[in-house]
Amino acid sequence: MKRPCYWIGFIFMSVSGSSFSACRDVSFENLNAAVQKAVAAGKLTGGYGLNMWATVVDEAGTVCWVTTSGTPGASAGNNEWLGSRVISAQKANTANAFSLDTYAISTANLYSAVQPGGSLYGLQESNPVNAAVAYAGNPAFYGTQKDPLKGKKIGGINVFGGGLALYQGGKKIGALGVSGDTSCRDHAFAWQMRTALNLLPGGAGITTINLNAAGVQQTPLVGAKLGDEMILGTPNDTEASYWNSWSQPLCPNSIDAIKAPGNGTLTTLK
Repeated sequence: MKRPCYWIGFIFMSVSGSSFSACRDVSFENLNAAVQKAVAAGKLTGGYGLNMWATVVDEAGTVCWVTTSGTPGASAGNNEWLGSRVISAQKANTANAFSLDTYAISTANLYSAVQPGGSLYGLQESNPVNAAVAYAGNPAFYGTQKDPLKGKKIGGINVFGGGLALYQGGKKIGALGVSGDTSCRDHAFAWQMRTALNLLPGGAGITTINLNAAGVQQTPLVGAKLGDEMILGTPNDTEASYWNSWSQPLCPNSIDAIKAPGNGTLTTLK
C-alpha cells in the first residue's frame, strides 16, 4: 500500500520587499549619482569643498551602502577624512533611529538638546558604535560596493549636521549620513543628495510641527518645509527662543540661509 505523499509549500517573503526598503530603493549607482549632484551644487553646500563620505542604512539600522566623493580604497584617508567614514554611518544610524514615518529629525536638530543641561543630555552615549564592526574588514574596499560596513549594524549616535531620514510613500525607509567637512556643509550636502534621490519627508518634524510646554502648536520656523531643516544659531544667542532648543552653532563658511524673524540669530539651513 502506497502512502500518500504530501507537499508542503512555504512562502518566503523578501525582507527587502516587505520592509528594510532603503537597501532596495537606493542602489549604489543612484547613491553615487546623488553624490555627484551635491558636488555640482558647489556653493550651495558651503564649507571647504572637501571630499565627502555618504552612508545609507535601512530602517533597521543595517548599512546598505558606503561611498565617497573622493578616492575609495586603502588610500582614501589621503584624500578625505578617514574618520568621517564611520561618522557618516553614525549619522545615518542616528537619523533613522530618532525619526518616524510621521516625524523627521535631522542629526543637526539634536545638537543643543544633548549639551550639558539640555533636555536630551546623555543621548549621545545611549547607543554606542560597534567598534568591532566599524574597524573590521579590508581597507581596499572602503567606499566601494564591498565596503566592510555593508550589511552590518554599526550603531552610534552623532549629534551634528549630516544625518537625514529617507522617506517614500509616507514611510521612513532608512536614512542617509554624510560627513567630511564642516557639520553645516555635511547637512547641506546630505540635503542636496536626498533631494536628488527624491526621498523626502512629508513636512512633519522639529521645524514644522512642534508643541510647546502648554501643548500649543508652534508656528513653523520661517523657511522650513520638510521638518528636519538645520536651525543655525551662534554661541551668543541671547533671545529665549523656543527654537534655541533645537539649534546648532554656525560653522565656518556657512552658506547664506533664511533669516528667521523674531528668533534672534536663528536661521534655517537647507
